[in-house]
Amino acid sequence: MKYRLVDSLPLLPLLLLGLLISGCTTVPQTGRSAFHLVSPESLAATATSQFGQIKQETPISRDRRMNDMVQRVGERIAYVAGPDLPNAQWEFVVFDDKDQINAFAMPGGKVAVYSGLFQVVQSEADLAIVMGHETAHVVAGHSAERVSQQMLAAGGALALQIGVNQSELSRSEKQMLMAAYGAGATLGVILPYSRLHEAEADEIGLIYAAKAGYDPRVAIPFWQRMEAQKSGSPPEFLSTHPSDVTRMRKLNALMPRAMQMYQNR
Repeated sequence: MKYRLVDSLPLLPLLLLGLLISGCTTVPQTGRSAFHLVSPESLAATATSQFGQIKQETPISRDRRMNDMVQRVGERIAYVAGPDLPNAQWEFVVFDDKDQINAFAMPGGKVAVYSGLFQVVQSEADLAIVMGHETAHVVAGHSAERVSQQMLAAGGALALQIGVNQSELSRSEKQMLMAAYGAGATLGVILPYSRLHEAEADEIGLIYAAKAGYDPRVAIPFWQRMEAQKSGSPPEFLSTHPSDVTRMRKLNALMPRAMQMYQNR
């Protein structure tokens, strides 16, 4: 088979390399190099608007104990994370949904905890592990990195589409090539980076919890209880999250560093 691509296609690697170099940044606490074609700050305004809409559409818990605990833990976590993201506008909200054993964070510092999470949370230290993890996603700019990856994947797909359309392949061969690219981008780039983000949030969150004065050793039994809530998990290579075995192994490896920070705070 002969592929006759457009003349400009060989310039694509150089263009992508330039974008990667210009967008390189360093993740606080881990030192990992990441690339951002959009800045976390540029996403913060949109996130603030979306979070406001979520607050209008989702009942907010009036449970004083839950709210007090989330505010107290959130403020302590935000304080130790402050030097890593000094311009964050932190906001911590408890949504009243007992079926949601979950929490999430958005760029700029918007952190939500669902009331269902308290079925697993047994102490403030447990909650600190969760809120440290969610705060870490914000500080590390994971949303900006994922948007950047999607932009690059879309650019690669467009370049491939142009090349394929200019080729002498049959229609079925073109469709197979595009499908293979889509699967490769998902399994080879997007999902591994999603798992990396979750593992990195575990690491940074453990550090923040320890620095805030919460015993990091609760992380392992807490995440084990969270894992027990799942009805089943896909193989790790098909998942956005690390497997339970991988997560426990990494947390155990991180624990000496976290304990040192906890004891020396």
